Amino acid sequence: MAKIVAVMACPTGIAHTVMAAEALEKTAVVMGHTLRAEMQGSVGAKNVLTEQEIRDADTVIIATDIHIDMDRFGGKPVYAVSTSDAIRKTRAVIEEALAEAEEVKAEAAAPPPVAAPTTPAPVPEADASKFLVGVTSCPTGIAHTFMAAEGLRKAAEALGYQMKVETQGSVGAQNTLTFEEIGRADAVIIAADAFVDKTRFAGKRLYETGTKEALHAGQEVIKKALALPEPGGADLADLAKEMKKARAAKVTGPYKHLMTGVSFMLPFVVAGGLLIAVAFALGGIYVYDDAHKGTLGWTLFQVGAKGGFALMVPALAGYIAFSIADRPGLAPGMIGGLLANTVGAGFLGGIAAGFIAGYAVAWLNRSIRLPRTLEGLKPVLILPLLGSAIVGVAMLMLIGQPVAGLLASLTEALKGMQTSSAVLLGVTLGAMMAFDMGGPVNKAAYVFATTLIASGVAAPMAAAMAAGMVPPLGIALACWWFRSRFSDEEREASKAAAVLGLSFITEGAIPFVARDPLRVIPACMLGAATAGGLSMMWGVALQAPHGGVFVLAIPNAVNHLLPYAAAIVAGTVVTAAALGAFKKRLVAA
Repeated sequence: MAKIVAVMACPTGIAHTVMAAEALEKTAVVMGHTLRAEMQGSVGAKNVLTEQEIRDADTVIIATDIHIDMDRFGGKPVYAVSTSDAIRKTRAVIEEALAEAEEVKAEAAAPPPVAAPTTPAPVPEADASKFLVGVTSCPTGIAHTFMAAEGLRKAAEALGYQMKVETQGSVGAQNTLTFEEIGRADAVIIAADAFVDKTRFAGKRLYETGTKEALHAGQEVIKKALALPEPGGADLADLAKEMKKARAAKVTGPYKHLMTGVSFMLPFVVAGGLLIAVAFALGGIYVYDDAHKGTLGWTLFQVGAKGGFALMVPALAGYIAFSIADRPGLAPGMIGGLLANTVGAGFLGGIAAGFIAGYAVAWLNRSIRLPRTLEGLKPVLILPLLGSAIVGVAMLMLIGQPVAGLLASLTEALKGMQTSSAVLLGVTLGAMMAFDMGGPVNKAAYVFATTLIASGVAAPMAAAMAAGMVPPLGIALACWWFRSRFSDEEREASKAAAVLGLSFITEGAIPFVARDPLRVIPACMLGAATAGGLSMMWGVALQAPHGGVFVLAIPNAVNHLLPYAAAIVAGTVVTAAALGAFKKRLVAA
């Protein structure tokens, strides 16, 4: 017969708390065990466990939907679940808790490995030079998240290392890692049972495990992480990606939030645009008419236009708010974006809704102070409710109609452009795309072009993508035409640059720009401006916001394929010729 103690807690401390306690207590009796359950909630703690009961217990079960103080259970086997699992899977929870307690007991009782007589067992020495960072996360973002973080911190302290752990919980990320801390870390540990984005840890030793191992074998986890080999060298494609991430890491403030929204919006635009293109290929340019209803083309058009494009603005707004206020901002942002679509405010309204929702929720999160037992109410009830109300009222009663009028005027102006003004817009977009190769100016041009697709204006997107492909393609061509002006290393790297250019990854030109910016940037801008201007002059429209030449084979993804290809080739040739004129011959060593 096992002695078990448990703590139940939910935001209100009433329904789920009581139901979980009763379920565990009754099931434990049926299984032949004793279980004492403490209940925590908005009315305080009931049936509080005594220190003696905790000392005598074989294991501790934490069934909670909010963060609770775990210090009094130090040294005891702890098994954590949500209250709903304790109610629905009661027997399994008790069995797994006891099984985990037996594992912990067996590990503690196991004899230490016998060392050779002449080789004493090593004793960890304090090594302040070792610095680690970590991220912990579990599906509920409560018990296991914080327990694993504490386990890693204590393990690092025992080994004499410094460690900072970020927790990704139900109220967003806490103790957030800075890029400086990640940069100087000797290793990164991700102890998670839920998704954790790893892009910011590129180039670092990275050890991934679950929260359980971090909690019960923290020192071993740290040793395994430090034993990993240093990441190897990267080719040009990897280098371009790393430079792109490094730039993104330095970006802060509203621009960063906008780019976060755009990055999450793009899959919806790509899927919607390509599905519409395929629909046109199957049923013609009027496939959306009722005469085609029920056909595959008509169906794909509905999926693309009323599915992908309809979710574009809510995704944009939702993830702008997510970037500002973390998870609590997601629902208000998406609701605001959907309302922006409803009133005709489009992507401009979505951007406004995202910022309003994000900053409102962030302010509410800082301003509203609740007892710890009620903190779980904020992310699931209070912040979504108040944030959605604020952004909804703002969109429907204040800014929705004015923004809709502004978007309509912009759309009509773009559609009614004469040849001269269209060429000027294409030249401007092209020069911006090549100015900083994926930096703020490039992204401003790209976002402008991308968000217009859903409004039926696809010509700027064609100009922007053509211009973005030109810099790496032009550099690759110049390395072939003017071999004496480039080193052997640059000529070899140009092969990868050509592939990146064809894929619309402008950052493939960055390594060449870094070596000779005063000559390479102007040459790239000349070629990109040429491509963008010709694309607009010939009325090319592109439905897909990414993919380079690989999306051009899809019927109707681009309306004038040969002129578009000619624009890209012309821009490439201009960049290559300009590089040949600007760069000097290398002096032989």
